[in-house]
Amino acid sequence: MGILWIILIVGVALIGWVIVIYNFFVSSKTRIKAAIQEIGNQLKRQSELIPNLESSAKGYLKHEKGIYDKLTDARKAIAGAIKSGDVQEMADAGSKLASLIPNLQIVVESNPELKASEVVTKLMDELRDTSDKIMYARRLVIDLTADYNVKRVSVPSNIVAMLFKFEEQPGLITPEKGEHVEVGEGEMKTPKVDLE
Repeated sequence: MGILWIILIVGVALIGWVIVIYNFFVSSKTRIKAAIQEIGNQLKRQSELIPNLESSAKGYLKHEKGIYDKLTDARKAIAGAIKSGDVQEMADAGSKLASLIPNLQIVVESNPELKASEVVTKLMDELRDTSDKIMYARRLVIDLTADYNVKRVSVPSNIVAMLFKFEEQPGLITPEKGEHVEVGEGEMKTPKVDLE
């Protein structure tokens, strides 16, 4: 009778373990999907802010027409990415807009009237905040995908993954070659700060 109880306890523990691991995979896939949707949500917010930024800043930035063209292109890229629902396209569109922020910030900082403009400052802050939220959402997708994929190939949870055919999650795809993966000599130097 004692061996039967041991077998029963081990069987129940094994079934409980399978359920826990299965639920991990299912909830991780749901969280990854939600994080991807958050990227789209923030891109949509960003695409709605850009026209407001353009119209509010046009009066101040007449001499910086190139910025408007780039902002318009970025807005179109974001709208297209949201419509397509493609994760990589959304990430690329967000990166395109994020790369404009330093240029726009330089224009604002170099023009005292613009810098003092409350409208432009508020819109710049909103745009920067949205860009940060997109970066956070992308980081979340990367982390969730990594956790899921590690669990999928780790022993013994890989047995449950194979049993229930849990596929690898691609996450955000970035090129593995290019300047962005190399650290140059200038980037290794300690930055000097001179506030005088």
